[in-house]
Amino acid sequence: MNLLTWTYVAYLAASAVVTVWVAQTLHARGRLFLVKNFHGDQQLADSVNHLLVVGFYLLNFGYVALALKYGEKPTDLQTAVEFLATKLGLVLVILGAMHFFNLYVFSRIGRQKALPPVRGDSPFAPTNYQQLRGAVLNATQHRNM
Repeated sequence: MNLLTWTYVAYLAASAVVTVWVAQTLHARGRLFLVKNFHGDQQLADSVNHLLVVGFYLLNFGYVALALKYGEKPTDLQTAVEFLATKLGLVLVILGAMHFFNLYVFSRIGRQKALPPVRGDSPFAPTNYQQLRGAVLNATQHRNM
C-alpha cells in the first residue's frame, strides 16, 4: 500500500473511533438531560436518545465517507499528517457543532410547558374490557335485528 492508502485507512479508523466514542458518551450521559427536558417522560427520552444516536452515526459516517475524496492528496509524510489532521479536525468540529445544536434545541424544548402524554388511553376509548365487550355485543345485536 502506498502513502495515500495508509493515510485514508488512518483517517477512516480514527474517524470511526472518535464518532463511536462520542455517540456512546452522549447516549449514556445525555439520557438524564433528555428526561429532564421531556418533563420526566423516560420512555420518550429513551426513544429520542436512540434516534439521535442513529442520526448522529448517519450524518458523521456520511460526512467522513464524502470528505475522503476532497483535499490535496499527500505526497510525503508531512503532507500526510497535515491531510489527516485537517480531515479529523473537520470531523471534530462537525461533531461539536451537532452536539451544541442538539443541546440548544432540547434546552428550548425543556423550557416549554409539559403537555399531557399522547400514549395511553384515549378519552374516547372504553375504560375497561367489559365496556368494550358490551359495546361490541350491543352493536352486533342491533345489526342482526
